[in-house]
Formats: sequence, C-alpha cells, structure tokens
Amino acid sequence: MANWGFPDFDDHEGVHLFTDPASGLKAVIAIHSTALGPAAGGARFWHYASGAGAITDALRLSRGMSYKNAMAGLELGGGKGVILAGEPGAVISEAQLRAFGQKVESLGGRYVTAEDVGMSEARMKVIAGETKYVSGLPVAEGAAGGDPGPYTAHGVYLGVKAAAKRGLGTDDMRGVRVAIQGVGSVGGGLAKLLAKDGAVLTLADVDTARAERMATELGATTAPADEILFADADIVSPNALGAILTSESIGRLKAKIVAGGANNQLATAAEGERLHDAGITYAPDYVINAGGIINVGLEYLGHGDEAEVMARISRIPERLHQVWDESEATGDPAAEVADRMARHLIGR
Repeated sequence: MANWGFPDFDDHEGVHLFTDPASGLKAVIAIHSTALGPAAGGARFWHYASGAGAITDALRLSRGMSYKNAMAGLELGGGKGVILAGEPGAVISEAQLRAFGQKVESLGGRYVTAEDVGMSEARMKVIAGETKYVSGLPVAEGAAGGDPGPYTAHGVYLGVKAAAKRGLGTDDMRGVRVAIQGVGSVGGGLAKLLAKDGAVLTLADVDTARAERMATELGATTAPADEILFADADIVSPNALGAILTSESIGRLKAKIVAGGANNQLATAAEGERLHDAGITYAPDYVINAGGIINVGLEYLGHGDEAEVMARISRIPERLHQVWDESEATGDPAAEVADRMARHLIGR
C-alpha cells in the first residue's frame, strides 16, 4: 500500500487540498471511508507548523472518525476537515467559512462537516449558507443536534466511570483522584460532572486563567499543562489535542487509567502496547469520545431526538467493556482490539 510519503495514509478514499485566494482559505478534507455512509467528521481551525502537518492531522482524524462512527453504530463513514490558521490564535473569517462551505458542497455529500476545535454553532450556520452537508446547527429544545461538546463530555464522563470500575474496582468516584488535561467544552464539562460525584480533581489548560477559574469554582487544584499527565492521580484524562502518549510520557505516568476525550492520544500504534504492558487501563479515544458525533450524526440523519442521543451515549461503557473483555481474553492491547473491531465493521 502506497502511503504517498504520509505514514498515516490508510487507503483513504480521498484527500482534498483546497485554496481560495480571495478569502485566504487553505483547507484539507480527508475522506477515509464511506463504507457505512457519508464521511462525517468536524472541521477544525488550527495553526500548523507546515502544510504536511495539517495533512497528517486530517489523515489521522478522518481515520479516527471512521472507527468512531462504526463503533457508535452510526450509518456514517469517516472524514475530517482541517482549516489552516495563518498564525496561532487567529480567528477564522466569515469569507473563509463561506469558502469552506463551498468546498464541502463541491464534494457532493461524500463529506458532512460539523463543529470541532476553533469552530462554533454560529460558524456552522455560516457554512450552512453554502452547503447542505453540515450538522451541529442550532436546534429546538429536545431535538438532536447543536453544540456537540456537552454530549462528548457526558460520554467521556460515563467512560471514565466505566474505566474506574474496570481499573480500580469501584463504582464510587468519591475520593478518586482525576487529573484532567484541558478544561474547554469537553474537559470542563467532565470536571463539573466528576466534581458532583466527589472526585478529587487536578486541572490544567494552556489557558492557565481558565484552569484556575474552574479550579476555584469546583474546589480543585491546578497543575502546569505540560506536567498534568504525570500528576499523582488514579486517572489521567486527556481532553486537549492528540499525540500526547509517547514512550517517554507513558514511562512517567503514575495513574492506573488513561481515559479522556482527546482525539488520537497515542503518538503511534506502539504506544497502545506500551500502555498494555504497563498494566494501565486505556479507554480507546474514539470509543469514549463518541457522544458528540452521536448527537450531530443523528441530527444529520434525522434519526431520533435528544432522548435517543442520550440513550445511545449511555451505551459507551458497554462498548468499552467489550473492548476490555476481548483484550483480557486475547492478551492484545485495548487499542489494538478496538481498531480490529472497527476495521471489521467498515469491511477492512
């Protein structure tokens, strides 16, 4: 299999590089698989050191969406949009949003976009002015759809509790020490839910003021963003960007469990084996963080309301336990087991 110089190329059905000189748009849309339905996955606006870095991110994220949608039982394939920011902290313009919507429309429904890092419901509305292949739009109360963040957070919360049961043997989060990396929409929502359960929280974010505000609100402590993974905790929950689990970082982990909402937490496939060999319970990211795509996926497909969304999210612990059961039975790492299950579902 040719990888075109990108090790993360995985027989993707298409990798599209778009520019729009008038608006300054530079974007990548990667379609990994449409075996189960249109390739669905959010669009993120982010600064990359190079175009190659953006392509690699799109390749990894789109493959993750294929696996996530398959494991969540959705009639959707996997894709991802990556819009390149000119500099760190830049804000996407309305012209760029419209141009991106036109590029999505040009793919004729093979890719369905939604909200991700650097985007919002309001920005999705602008994109929706140019294409019908979009989800995560503002919806009426009780309907499926809207901001996926709270739904992702709820699914991660259920997954963290399932991991505590598996790795610590407890159903009670009181006194369980959880270190949360990233307290944005997902990590912040998770922190609030765990605080209600009496968990002992340590929070970190690249925006230190945001972490400190939430720590004050929840009675938690803070740690530097680059040290939170190595906190003296029972559970580490990565909820920022990916590739943070490396051979070096895994060697420094004190926690018995890694369970969080960040995409592509493993720097390479080998890290899944390292976690397994270290006896660390790992919740594969695309299984535990499926709540958001369940919400916007059902919105796009028109299958059910918010009650159906929550019912499907409630099955995330069951899917995690299926992965862990097979891992225990075969001796294979949980990450490898989940990949195998997902690839079977998409016919690969």
